[in-house]
Amino acid sequence: MKDMWLKIGEAAGKIYHLLEEDEKNITKLKESLKSEGYNETIVIMAIGWLAREDKVNIIKDGRKWIIRLK
Repeated sequence: MKDMWLKIGEAAGKIYHLLEEDEKNITKLKESLKSEGYNETIVIMAIGWLAREDKVNIIKDGRKWIIRLK
């Protein structure tokens, strides 16, 4: 379980840095992190981690979910 928390935390850090450039939709984040070895589930959990820490806004835009830093 410790490895899972570490992986989620690492993914959250990578997502945070990607969002420093500009807001992204969930699909773009999944694609960006997939190339680094993070699966879809880890990406979603990492977004949840950032949301729980009140670091991001999550906005529904039509069929897409947009993630941006607060």
